[in-house]
Amino acid sequence: MGEIIHYILNLGSAIFLPLVMIIFGLIVRLPLRKAIISGITLGVAFTGMNIVVGFMMNTISPVAQAFVTNTGIQFSTIDVGWSPMASIAWAWPYGLLMFPLQLGINILFLVLGWTDTLNVDLWNVWGKIFTATMVSYISGSVILGFVAASIQVVLELLVGSATQKQIYALTGIPGITCTHYMVLQAIWMNPVAKLLDKIPGLNKVSLNADAMKEKLGIFSENSVMGFIIGFLLAIFAKYDISASLNIAMSVATALVLFPMVANLFMKALAPIADAASTFTKNKFKGREVCIGLDWPFLGGRSEIWVVSIILVPIEIGLAILLSKMGFNNVLPLAGIVNIIVAVPALIVTKGNLIKMLILGILFTPAYLFVASAFAPACTALGQAVSTIEIPSGQMITYFGVEAPLFRYFISYALAGKLNGIIGIAVFAGLLYWFIKEMKRRDAAEDWK
Repeated sequence: MGEIIHYILNLGSAIFLPLVMIIFGLIVRLPLRKAIISGITLGVAFTGMNIVVGFMMNTISPVAQAFVTNTGIQFSTIDVGWSPMASIAWAWPYGLLMFPLQLGINILFLVLGWTDTLNVDLWNVWGKIFTATMVSYISGSVILGFVAASIQVVLELLVGSATQKQIYALTGIPGITCTHYMVLQAIWMNPVAKLLDKIPGLNKVSLNADAMKEKLGIFSENSVMGFIIGFLLAIFAKYDISASLNIAMSVATALVLFPMVANLFMKALAPIADAASTFTKNKFKGREVCIGLDWPFLGGRSEIWVVSIILVPIEIGLAILLSKMGFNNVLPLAGIVNIIVAVPALIVTKGNLIKMLILGILFTPAYLFVASAFAPACTALGQAVSTIEIPSGQMITYFGVEAPLFRYFISYALAGKLNGIIGIAVFAGLLYWFIKEMKRRDAAEDWK
């Protein structure tokens, strides 16, 4: 049985999630033809987004490497990115137990009315496994690892329900929310975003993609904006004019393609969302249950990519600065286009580019610090499961550690460390505030 599940998972999210959605569509009484078309279109959307993201990464990573080469700084830990880390997590002996755990908690919360979210993003169960492995390594207890993973499952459901209307406003896709654990970082970002709203001048700026089109004209177009940003990055990395122009065109191409691919998510998910809405209204009287998905359906928002690209040299600069201060030993290359910090910033700021960039700068050190702190655990796990080859004396980690502060504090809290206990207590208070703020926005129809 385990081999069958591993085989299905190894097909990747572009196959696994469409299969889940076809089955889910049939359960909510979507006609077979529409269920199959929606499922395959969803697979096309995920594949397209992965292709464009990969194209972007392959364009930007060499530029980032050139920045680092120019500094002469050496780092002891390699950022391997999400894909190798996912394969390491799935190879953990207890990993498959996470499926029934997530499904059981989700169904229980739905039945009891504690959530209005059905999380069908089962491929990203690996994120709960990763949390469990980090907690297990630091605390020395597999049981505590599963306790932490259970808490994460609950948090994803709570935050997914709380942000559904905000996400609808950003995407225009009804009945869908994002249950990816990267959104948990929005809980920490929320008070900072509220503080930015109090700063004179800054609180008057509402520069999202639509506002840019009105104020900046041609310079707000994805193609022009991507070309300019790509060209400047390449020039600062000391590329020649010819290479810089090619990089500029590649970045421009990616920024034009992202919203095109994102439209496929709407085409795929709208029929399923409508069927699910009708089904749940009959089964859960007076309630509207939304579907929780991975983040790529948000990829049509240009703000994510603009902020992620601008952050590239800033992330490298912060990595160098923090390494000299003794707080970082990882060079962020595999995950240098840090979508993971941009998505939660998008949600809490409602797409305000300036505030998203400020949040990205302020919170990047958290990703670097936690990635460095988790390096021994990531390396030990990688060596134990042998899914990737790790050179002797080298350490690996994952810069895009998603929810870094939650994962760090829960790991040390369950290990009985005072810093972790204090951090989780603060997190609980911020969670309450975040959900309250989202409800306030919903009541004020601030999401429209």
